[in-house]
Amino acid sequence: MTALTLSTAAATGLRADAIVVGVVKGDKGPVVAHGAEAVDKAYDGKLGSVLETLGASGGEGEVTKLPAPSGFKAPLVLAVGLGGEPEKDGAYDSEALRRAAGVAARALAGSKKAAFALPVDDAEDAGAIAEGALLGAYSFDTYKEVSDDKGTPKNGKAPLAEVAILGGKPRDKAYKAAIERALAVAEELNRARDLINTPPNDLNPEAFAAVAQAAAKEHGIKVQVLDEKALEKGGYGGILGVGAGSASAPRLVKLSYKSAKAGKNAKHLAFVGKGITYDSGGISLKPAGHNETMKCDMAGAAAVFAAVVTAARLGLEVNVTGWLALAENMPSGSATRPGDVLRMYSGKTVEVLNTDAEGRLVLADAIAKASEEKPDAIVDVATLTGAIMLALGSRTFGIMGNDDAFRGSIHEAAEEVGEPAWPMPLPTHLRKGMDSSTADIANMGERMGGGLVAGLFLKEFVGEGITWAHLDIAGPAFNESAPFGYTPKGGTGSAVRTLVRLAERTAAGDLG
Repeated sequence: MTALTLSTAAATGLRADAIVVGVVKGDKGPVVAHGAEAVDKAYDGKLGSVLETLGASGGEGEVTKLPAPSGFKAPLVLAVGLGGEPEKDGAYDSEALRRAAGVAARALAGSKKAAFALPVDDAEDAGAIAEGALLGAYSFDTYKEVSDDKGTPKNGKAPLAEVAILGGKPRDKAYKAAIERALAVAEELNRARDLINTPPNDLNPEAFAAVAQAAAKEHGIKVQVLDEKALEKGGYGGILGVGAGSASAPRLVKLSYKSAKAGKNAKHLAFVGKGITYDSGGISLKPAGHNETMKCDMAGAAAVFAAVVTAARLGLEVNVTGWLALAENMPSGSATRPGDVLRMYSGKTVEVLNTDAEGRLVLADAIAKASEEKPDAIVDVATLTGAIMLALGSRTFGIMGNDDAFRGSIHEAAEEVGEPAWPMPLPTHLRKGMDSSTADIANMGERMGGGLVAGLFLKEFVGEGITWAHLDIAGPAFNESAPFGYTPKGGTGSAVRTLVRLAERTAAGDLG
């Protein structure tokens, strides 16, 4: 993990491999953002003109490298585009800083140290830069041949080793807290990315459960793992039905963080994650070209796992329970068939019309179980439907729920941390399409609005009177295109930061 420090040193005298400065689009060309005054002065106040000569515009994510001025202890200046002008008060949007820091950190892979002279007006800015840099520096190299005992990829570069944030206040409590928060969030989000990127031959339900157990022990979180025998005894027909075709048996993992400070009056959030460690589609086999990235179908469980551990590390004054519904969906002689009927944990029966609509089956069991504890709210997270991607694209997740205010609160939380999301409806007329002449409900309904149909299915298993929301992260959970901002190619850790912010808001008394 990249190391973080706050520094009051001047950019001119700091020993580093590079100095990072921000640039914005101005009316007459690129303008150097504040925080880099000393660097600009060393170019006789003409750094903006020099950058323009080199083709820079200040556009978001743009990177321009140039030699540092004479007298600098760093040999390189890296200018990163922040996009448009700052707010009226001169401050920059946290997400713009986060993305710029991520771009710079990725561009400096292979470097030992970089000093970030980006705009820092308060502790929130320092936290955003720290978070962006840590997320942007992420690299998944576990399976690559290394060239040294430090794990450096033979045909690649090691992540940026250290980030010094200039303009920070190392002794200020607010700044220290912001850095500690960024470190906890980024470390756990990057652990979620590692899980998502791990190939399915190494990450089956049992292996995922073992990772959760180890982390729980490390951070004082109570953990319970239900194996196949316990699931059968408990009547978890959905989880067992999905995992029936695999040689790797399913698991249901419960992670319980209880705030030591909040006491009996603490609010209780239940997070439920879809954890299909590999999804072949089962008997309803996915077509060629749709299987290659299905190791990411456990991204919802990874997000829930990371959020619970982060809440514990931050000591948030809220109780958080995470439920990881883990299974591998494979075709075999023992696999669930289209037309089979499963008796779910709740007692409802489900006619399985499509075994590739399996995520809702494992989630339904976990949601019903989570409901028994009567939490103040349940949020499930899942790479659930391709339909949501048709509606919202590959970078935005959908939010559905049975309470408009709570759905709005989650949307606000997502916006605050820079995760694109959009509230979606649950039209009641779509429920009829899941009527079954054989069972209580079918796992498929109308084709049009399939993402909303899936949400309506899950709603059936939420306990009476419990506030609930569903996050369909099928689009942003796995990035198959080029990296952007602080988002790498591969597993992204989508929804982790939204869940953490929701927990923080709940601890502050704003549940929605």
